[in-house]
Amino acid sequence: MPYVAAAAFAALIVLVLFGFLAFATYNEIVALTQRIDKAWANIDVTLKQRFDELPNLVSAVRGVMGFEQGVLTEVTRLRNAYSGDVPVPEQAATSEATSRAVRQLFATVENYPNLKSATNVLALQAEIQRLEGVIADRRELYNDSVARYNTRIRQVPAVLLAGLFGWTPRAFFTATDAERGRVPVALSEPDAGS
Repeated sequence: MPYVAAAAFAALIVLVLFGFLAFATYNEIVALTQRIDKAWANIDVTLKQRFDELPNLVSAVRGVMGFEQGVLTEVTRLRNAYSGDVPVPEQAATSEATSRAVRQLFATVENYPNLKSATNVLALQAEIQRLEGVIADRRELYNDSVARYNTRIRQVPAVLLAGLFGWTPRAFFTATDAERGRVPVALSEPDAGS
């Protein structure tokens, strides 16, 4: 009889330990999921801020840049293509394409001295560049959160519970092959009036 009681007690301890590990792991994965969702929401807020500022910049430079309508059209097209309702990889691709178009617009503005000195264009350019920096920082935080989550769901005991709770790896915010290519850099002398 004492062996039966000891075996029952040991089984109860193992069951309680497994229950505690499952409970703690579930709560940890929920917290990691919430961090990912919050990080993406922060990116989304900044993308929307950039979305709101781009028409102002396009309007400010449209009249002067008559021969550069292709650049302005591309920025406008990509701005309008952004949607928060599509999966993260598609949002990321649209965001990256918009960033490239904005960089091209900024490079084109450099060819127009009267635009380079226009206060409203400079202010809008500075704000969009600030937002691009914030987006880059928030992408890094998002990817860090995804890495933690993806790693955790592949570790024991979470890997044993992943199928039960539907935990699957999340997508990183990644650059396309075109974005990994070489970026031409033109160095010029600063204007004497700057």
